[in-house]
Amino acid sequence: MRFTQDSGSAAHIIRAYAAGELRIDAEHYRETLILSADTIMTVPEVREVNDLAMFDPSRILALDPELVLLGTGPRQIFPAAAFRAQFLGAGIGFEVMDTSAACRTFNVLVAEQRRVVALLMV
Repeated sequence: MRFTQDSGSAAHIIRAYAAGELRIDAEHYRETLILSADTIMTVPEVREVNDLAMFDPSRILALDPELVLLGTGPRQIFPAAAFRAQFLGAGIGFEVMDTSAACRTFNVLVAEQRRVVALLMV
């Protein structure tokens, strides 16, 4: 079987995750990110789940996702119901998982050309 590299895709891919650091494409990040197939935004004001109470989700909603992944660091921690409700009320799927699982899920969904946005805490 012959394999060829798909060079037509410009989608961001998460290459590695370790506690405190994400590598996306060839760049390293050490703070919370909003990530889609074509956008990377740092979110330094969010360091833990409790910080989401003061976070404006309009930056995520502006990317028109069909699904939002929340990676909460080394452990899965659910945010307040009010935060989740902002996405569910708009008809957008919302999943919470540890950041490692969110990274793997993001890559699979981007490869399927789904409109996924991840909010990843490192």
